[in-house]
Amino acid sequence: MSDNIDTRRRWMARAALGLGVLLAHSRTATAQAPSPAPAAGKKKTVGVVLYPDFEVLDVFGPVEMWANTPDLKVIFVAQTAGPVRSAQGVSVVADHDFASAPPLDIVMTPGGVGTFAQLRNETFLQYLRDADRGAEFTTSVCTGSALLARAGLLKGRRATSNKKFFALAEQQGGGVTWVRHARWVEDGKYITSSGVSAGTDMALGVVARLHGKEAARTLARLLEYQWSEDPNNDPFAIG
Repeated sequence: MSDNIDTRRRWMARAALGLGVLLAHSRTATAQAPSPAPAAGKKKTVGVVLYPDFEVLDVFGPVEMWANTPDLKVIFVAQTAGPVRSAQGVSVVADHDFASAPPLDIVMTPGGVGTFAQLRNETFLQYLRDADRGAEFTTSVCTGSALLARAGLLKGRRATSNKKFFALAEQQGGGVTWVRHARWVEDGKYITSSGVSAGTDMALGVVARLHGKEAARTLARLLEYQWSEDPNNDPFAIG
């Protein structure tokens, strides 16, 4: 078993090195300039904001992509540090509570049945507002966009959400243009995705914003994932 783990680690290290070379090349050769690269040796911090009864795939689809992007570091944040139980019964350890979390370059809020409780949790909503202020991107998966809307972060923006719970997002305050026919929606720094698996496509969209589309495609190939790279092509669209 340990030999298999070591082999996978070596393979992923080589894959990350190859992707790192491509990302470095993309910063100098891409015609459309991506976001500025962090200083040498410094990684952008991605903070996934957990809460009880979050959806597992909402979290770990994007995490698989971002954690394998060499200049991104993924951390988990929750109101209370420690184990946070998902809707599927699997617990994930939050590295930081809200008070101890470092500044985040990328914020991600997942969806899940726990969304309903957090819509009434002002402490959670205030943390989203605080984290958003310094973030380069604020993102969500599934009903996570309802939480962003409830926090007032999507006012005047276009956004999308889980199609089965679209009305929930629409009920969270006015001023948001909700897009029903979208896999994910980008509006400035705010990037929201449709339900569950769409978050993985959105995460690659963030990689494309940072490093160019070819880098995102390469990452998807390395992880043997078929990226639905058109944000407007959603097979689960409604209305």
